[in-house]
Amino acid sequence: MSQQNLESLDVGAIREEFPILQREFNGEQLVYLDNAATTQTPDSVVDAMSDYYREFNANVHRGIHHLSQEASVAYEEAHDRVAEFIGASGGREEVIFTKNTTEAENLVAYSWGLNELGPGDEIVLTEMEHHASLVTWQQIGKRTGADVKYIRVTEDGRLDMDHARECITDDTAMLSAVHVSNTLGTVNPVSELVDIAHDHDALAFIDGAQAVPNRPVDVEAIDADFYAFSGHKMSGPTGIGALYGKRDLLEEMQPYLYGGGMIRKVTFEDSTWDDLPWKFEPGTPQIAEAVGLVAAIDWLEEIGMERIQAHEEEIARYAYDRLTAEPDVEVYGPEPGPERGGLVGFNLESVHAHDLASIMNDHAVAIRAGDHCTQPLHDKLGVAASARASFYVYNTKEEVDKLVDAIDDARQLFA
Repeated sequence: MSQQNLESLDVGAIREEFPILQREFNGEQLVYLDNAATTQTPDSVVDAMSDYYREFNANVHRGIHHLSQEASVAYEEAHDRVAEFIGASGGREEVIFTKNTTEAENLVAYSWGLNELGPGDEIVLTEMEHHASLVTWQQIGKRTGADVKYIRVTEDGRLDMDHARECITDDTAMLSAVHVSNTLGTVNPVSELVDIAHDHDALAFIDGAQAVPNRPVDVEAIDADFYAFSGHKMSGPTGIGALYGKRDLLEEMQPYLYGGGMIRKVTFEDSTWDDLPWKFEPGTPQIAEAVGLVAAIDWLEEIGMERIQAHEEEIARYAYDRLTAEPDVEVYGPEPGPERGGLVGFNLESVHAHDLASIMNDHAVAIRAGDHCTQPLHDKLGVAASARASFYVYNTKEEVDKLVDAIDDARQLFA
């Protein structure tokens, strides 16, 4: 994207849609830099969910009255809208609503993994996996006897693709890889990883929690067998995520949660399942959240995913440059460019990340500190925790300057 197009993004107007960004703490306006954990929600999404509760609040697929019909149509069409957004030409049958990316990982692990894996099979992960992937497949490996292997992360925060080719073999049954690292900011070559997996007749699950919110994603171009993401990281509501799966795989898989809404026929002896995607969505689903997720997608696409990506990467590049200019700040992950997304993980020498985040909070700067659900990666980095500033479409370079000013205060406090 050209610099001219980047500058045409009216961040000031965008920020007006987020009243929470106008809040003040200790006399200072909030600087929200914890977007990799949860993004803020624009008025249009809140309004859409409020309209549902005010105008057609009812359960879906349960009644013939007007409200249930309206709610059912909205919920079903939400699947179609998500499929369109991520390039799933199979439509609603290939989109399952979950609570979040973690539940999507568990759905595939339990519905596919427990039934298909056994001793002699291999599950290949990366060393930068979020616990949603790492812990889930680790435990499935323990239950099934399948071996779990890890693709190495290089010193500059990238995947060792030569090692990936060594790890993925004819014994590999599943590759699960994060699209964008929530700790390093690394944008992984997921299409290449998927191709390697498919060359060995393995399936590929891509964790897109940090990718779908801020860049164009086409699941069919990636050729992932499964792809998952969460609504609350893309200016949508909490409590809803989505799992994309290739239809033939989803049709063969058995549900791992049971109850009402996902059945075709029930007798005292046995049950049969409804069509896709409903067989994987038991009970009363996230109806208001689905409405909110559609509103979030509409809002994002009105801005343009390419513009969002360009803006986020520009802010992250500025933050990277400012932080790496500080001699006592260590920054993790690749240098800015196509292989780095919109977050910066770092540590200030002699100051624990939790203490740094606390001082940031005194300045109304909200960052994340800890292991970011990547404890094994932090062990590899040789640190107990790290600070993380993560950016979104409403962040500015002036907010990065406030972050750096707060770091200077922490430095002086701990001198």
